[in-house]
Amino acid sequence: MRSAREASSSSDGTQRVSLKDIADELGISQTAVSFAINDRPGVSAETKRRVKEAAARLGWTPVYAAQALGSSKTMTIGFAPARSTQGLTDESFMLHFMAGVHASLSPKGYGLLYRPCRFLNEEMSVYKDWASRKRVDGVILVDLRADDPRPELLKNLGVRAVLAGGPDPNNYVPSLSIDDSRTMGTVLEHLSSLGHRRIAYLSGDPNLDYSQGRVAAFRAFAKRRKLESINIEFTDFVAEQAAMLTLEMLHSPKPPTAFIYETEILAAASLHAMAEDYSARQMEAGEGHAEVYPNGLPAIVSFEDSFICEAAYPSITSAHRDASEYGAKVAKLLLKVLAGEQVSGNRRILTPKLVVRDSTAKPCNSCGI
Repeated sequence: MRSAREASSSSDGTQRVSLKDIADELGISQTAVSFAINDRPGVSAETKRRVKEAAARLGWTPVYAAQALGSSKTMTIGFAPARSTQGLTDESFMLHFMAGVHASLSPKGYGLLYRPCRFLNEEMSVYKDWASRKRVDGVILVDLRADDPRPELLKNLGVRAVLAGGPDPNNYVPSLSIDDSRTMGTVLEHLSSLGHRRIAYLSGDPNLDYSQGRVAAFRAFAKRRKLESINIEFTDFVAEQAAMLTLEMLHSPKPPTAFIYETEILAAASLHAMAEDYSARQMEAGEGHAEVYPNGLPAIVSFEDSFICEAAYPSITSAHRDASEYGAKVAKLLLKVLAGEQVSGNRRILTPKLVVRDSTAKPCNSCGI
């Protein structure tokens, strides 16, 4: 028969320190060590301190399979956003957001289970599967939709969750949101100060909560400032769609003099299309009438900031928000929920800053045309 120490050998053949080893080291019961390690009542604060110091000194690490059986914890957070494959691979914001989530979860011993989905129904099926198998301790939601069924589903499944965005109108889950309406106001104030009165907004998905907030803020600003005209189009985050719509508007009798895009990918693709169109017009006009690029282009603003905005020519003015910090704060909110702390229904943070670059650096000299 193997000894307790031999029975706890790890997969690579090395000896794993057990709770019994810590108990023997301190001359206390194994039950007391277990209570101290898991911060359960029944042992003194001094005992907990001694046990944790001994565990660190001896190199003890938890076996999560056994820990999950004993405490009903998986030490895993689920993240299953429903987005297009292109959106998941191209969008830098989500990558930085996940890095921030990891930064908050890792020191607490939590891992992130990332399960990208193609459709909303697939995402909901994943939550049902996770709940039935007790696969995760909590879930991070993104991209709140109109009449979104996910918060109520998670509540009914008994899965604790927080929402990045929102707020959840039914208050099923607490949320942490970025003030998108104020950001739209900042963008429009900047464009208005440059003389732009015909402005277009190319959004992503009309069902997303933050898109609806930005559209409402855009319409309210246009009415308040009596803008000459506004255009609002939805692209489903498809770059080719954004470029096509942009060129259609530019070729209209009274084209917009400024364009606002939901993401830097939409903005960069549209800028590329503008440049090609501009070059074609120069060729038709002849060298003697050609205007030096990029003079004559409309103003461009992106709601997302990344190296793409800096590398483009002209560089693209954008609303900058720290996606990593946002992810870290959302994860911390979920950790509070898991710890049983009382949290408010919705908090609003991180009003983005407008980074002015070449695409809006000059006043609009031909806005009256």
